[in-house]
Amino acid sequence: MIVASRILQFQDVELYYDRVYALRGVTIEVTEGETVALIGANGAGKSSILRAITGLSKIDQGSIYFKGERIDGLEPASIVAMGIAMVPEGRRVFPFMSVKDNLMMGAFTRKGKAEIRRTLDGVLERFPRLKERYRQSAGTLSGGEQQMLVIGRALMTRPRLLLLDEPSLGIAPKLVQDIARSIVRINRDDGVSVLLVEQNSRMALSISHRAFAITTGSVVISGESRDLLNDSRIKAAYLGGSV
Repeated sequence: MIVASRILQFQDVELYYDRVYALRGVTIEVTEGETVALIGANGAGKSSILRAITGLSKIDQGSIYFKGERIDGLEPASIVAMGIAMVPEGRRVFPFMSVKDNLMMGAFTRKGKAEIRRTLDGVLERFPRLKERYRQSAGTLSGGEQQMLVIGRALMTRPRLLLLDEPSLGIAPKLVQDIARSIVRINRDDGVSVLLVEQNSRMALSISHRAFAITTGSVVISGESRDLLNDSRIKAAYLGGSV
C-alpha cells in the first residue's frame, strides 16, 4: 500500500552484486519533512540503499516509490529531475573549477535565471564559508568546506529528498558539528526530507527523527532516534562515534 504522506517507500528490496546479496528484503520509509538515518558498519548495505534509490544500482526484487510514483527502473537523470539529490561519499568536487562554478553545476538542468539566483543566494546564506571562497578553486578548500560545497551543489537542484552518504567521513570534529547543524536547518527551515547514511551513529541519531540499523544487508533495529540513543543494543553495537 502506498501512503501519501511518505515521500519515499522502499519495499522488500533485494539487490545483488555478482550473485552476492547487498540488500535482502529491506523495507524503509521517509515521511515528508522528516530526517531518517541509516546506521551500521562499513559494508552493511547502507550505501547500496542510496544507489538503489538513485537508479545507480538496479534492484532484483521489491519496489521503490517516490511521492507515490514507482521509480525503480528509471534512469538516474529522470530520478534527479523528480526531486531527489544525492551527496555521494568522498566529497566529489570539480577541483579546478571555482566554488561558484561547482555550485552552478547543480543547476545544470534548471531553467529560469531568477529562480536559480534565488537558490544560489540561499545556499550561500546557508554556508557562509562558501560565500567567502566564492571565486576560489574547489580543490584548495578544506575537507569540511568541500563537504559544504557538495551539499550546496545538491541543494541547487531544489530537491524534495536529499540523500547524504557519510557526510562526516574524514572531517575535523569542529566542522562535523557545523555540517550536522546545517543538515538540521536544511530539513527544518527548507522543508527538505533527508535520508542520512552515517557511521557516526551518535551524530546521526542526534539529528534525525527516526533511524534504521543495517547489518549484512538487512534492517535489524528501527525506531524513533531518541529511543535508539538509549537502546542497549544500539549502545553496544553502534555508539562509538561522537559529534
